[in-house]
Amino acid sequence: MNDVSSKVAWTRTVLAASLGGMDDVTTASTRRADGAGRSAARTGAGLALASMTCVQLGLAASVGLIDVLGTQGTAWLRLAWAGVLMLVIVRPRLSQFSGPALRAGIALGVVTAGVTMLFMAAIERLPLGTASALEFLGPLGVAAWRGRGRARAWAGLAAIGVLLLTQPWTGEADLIGVAYALGAAVCWAAYILLTQRVGDEVSGLAGLAISMPVAAVVATLVAGPAVFSRLTPELLVVGLGLAILLPVVPFAFELLALRRLTTAAFGTLMSLEPAIAMVIGFVVLDQALGLVAVAGIGCVVLAGVGAERSGARTPVAPVAETPSGLVTS
Repeated sequence: MNDVSSKVAWTRTVLAASLGGMDDVTTASTRRADGAGRSAARTGAGLALASMTCVQLGLAASVGLIDVLGTQGTAWLRLAWAGVLMLVIVRPRLSQFSGPALRAGIALGVVTAGVTMLFMAAIERLPLGTASALEFLGPLGVAAWRGRGRARAWAGLAAIGVLLLTQPWTGEADLIGVAYALGAAVCWAAYILLTQRVGDEVSGLAGLAISMPVAAVVATLVAGPAVFSRLTPELLVVGLGLAILLPVVPFAFELLALRRLTTAAFGTLMSLEPAIAMVIGFVVLDQALGLVAVAGIGCVVLAGVGAERSGARTPVAPVAETPSGLVTS
């Protein structure tokens, strides 16, 4: 009887040790997954910040071209070159894309042209701050709609920061300009959602090799014919360089960022763009910042930090390798 009791006790000890070891393994796996998620979120936030910086530098560099071709002509030239570059670099094949992925890529191209052209039309009629504040309703709307709990709180804080930064109440509102800016906001919201979908469906940068040529075609139909006669070899070369800075590099960064971040976190992080613009203006152009703007920068920076810490995505199934080999997810 004592032997039986000893064996039972020994068995219980072994089982307890085994279960404890399993708990340790589970805990370690959970910690590794949490660490990987935080690392992905940091990488995604870094890509988003790099994208916003490229956008602001590209806009600053476009001033001279706008003087010659106008806002719509400049936007068209950048999108046209971007479409050509993505086709040449990535060389996509239709066999790479499923039906849903191809349709999403085409839709992404349409809204990419929409957000670019509509915002340019808006800033011709509205102060830049007013147009920016209205356009940022797009990503902030995505953040509020797709977010839960803290994500919505960060989006709300970011919205306050954007208002303090742009101070739209200081300018007169042109209703047509407001309509253009709100149209750009809708396109930007759709751009965020579609970019994440395309990035999940297609590996590497192949999705941009569909969306950017589509955006170029749409922009050509809208603004291309009006500026053809003003083009010179020098302007074409300048346009090529600007297209690399904006939109090729930032759009690629955003696609990669949205593989690592939720749309709510990404939409909140986009509110950092006005802050980046004002900091660049302060450092490079010696433009003074008012106390209200500084408070706005503080709000969006805090919201951006919160979004980065809580914005890691649940990993998605890996996509297949593309023939071009440009797998960067």
